[in-house]
Amino acid sequence: MRIPVITTLPSQEPLQESASRARNNPIGIPEGVNYPSQFEIDRTFSAVPVGSANAGLESLQSVDPSNSAQFAVSGTIEANSIDEVPTELDGQPMFANPEIMPFTTCGGDQAVGDHTDVESLLNIASLHNRGLDGDEVAVAIMDTGVNIPHLQTKLGTAPRFDAANSWMPPGVIGTPGQMPIDHGTMCAYDALIAAPKATLLDFPILSGRASGGSAMGAHLSIALQGFAKLLAFWAVAFAPGGANRYKALVVNNSWGMYHPSWDFPIGHPGRYADNPNHPFNVIVSTLARSNADILFAAGNCGADCPDNRCQDVVTDTISGANALPEVLCVSGCDIHDQRVGYSSQGPAIAGMDHSKPDLTAYTHFKGSEAFGTDTSDSGTSAACPVAAGCIAALRTKADTISFPPSALFSQLEFSCKQLQGAPGWNKDTGHGIINPDAAAQEEQFDSSSSTS
Repeated sequence: MRIPVITTLPSQEPLQESASRARNNPIGIPEGVNYPSQFEIDRTFSAVPVGSANAGLESLQSVDPSNSAQFAVSGTIEANSIDEVPTELDGQPMFANPEIMPFTTCGGDQAVGDHTDVESLLNIASLHNRGLDGDEVAVAIMDTGVNIPHLQTKLGTAPRFDAANSWMPPGVIGTPGQMPIDHGTMCAYDALIAAPKATLLDFPILSGRASGGSAMGAHLSIALQGFAKLLAFWAVAFAPGGANRYKALVVNNSWGMYHPSWDFPIGHPGRYADNPNHPFNVIVSTLARSNADILFAAGNCGADCPDNRCQDVVTDTISGANALPEVLCVSGCDIHDQRVGYSSQGPAIAGMDHSKPDLTAYTHFKGSEAFGTDTSDSGTSAACPVAAGCIAALRTKADTISFPPSALFSQLEFSCKQLQGAPGWNKDTGHGIINPDAAAQEEQFDSSSSTS
């Protein structure tokens, strides 16, 4: 069977050309690239510059196509099973390309409250009275795609949308902002609860499938390509006229890997779940160090009522990019401040950041009705964009230079509403329920606001 994989190749002129042109006019992988003979390259996938492919070291300059020492490419190899994938071919490492899915669950359960309850609990009116509404902040929805007409119907007004800096995966039929009403539209709606003046970017990374068609699927490589496009957009030096119109970039990821069988086996150096040096984890970390606020949902494999796709695995389920120290990992609770039973619990998988989730946000309320009348916005999929909207609202005044993501995340954790026991982290809800109004009243926030 053909197993989808990602590999990194040393810099070559065709790879540089592919990566450079991918920002405006993708050409895939041209002829003339040297790659392992047993690796079938996906020529529709544009090369992704990953610097030295070492987590924690890459800068915006090191991942410029002209400077990058390594490039990630996608393809397949022949193997009887995932367990038999070699660690390398002709000296080039093989990395997992697992299937990823949205974190929605409990679709049959009735909604608990609605978006107005969430607004009240988060004290959104107070934020907006101080001008914290997401104005001039970009929110990238890395998901199935956004449907702007549906959002306009629900909101009563058209949300701000940047079509020019949105992105479509190669081979996917559709137009950014006009995608089918689905999971991504739900996420966009929930982000706008706290930040109605934020500008949406549509990155339908979950709408495409890379080549191969094996049991693993191949979505992570599409997410890798989407993040490369986002990184190029945010690196103003590489793309003048793009990100320089925004004060901040908030990146919402309401998806992840449900089961370890989708990954390479334990001990394989190309695994995704617990490997900071996997190419996707490297590019996420690089984008975070460029002062983008990146959020990931914790997942829906909580011990009380895990999603069926968890296959009864309820430990070590916060993994991969969802467990990187540079991202904010979000669990879920209902409007009664009760953790929803499907929300994945910490600690994160060994080898990544232990203290995940970081905090909790509201979910399982009536909001977007993206899945039909009276349906709930559910899963940690909804909790994550609720938190992303809170961050976008704060970014209206909190600049990313004097108040980088690590500082903002720490302040949000410090100001969380406590749910149980002593202040500090716990495996169920992280540091507590997000409280953006309390965070906005801290002296440090006020100080950063005055410089923006």
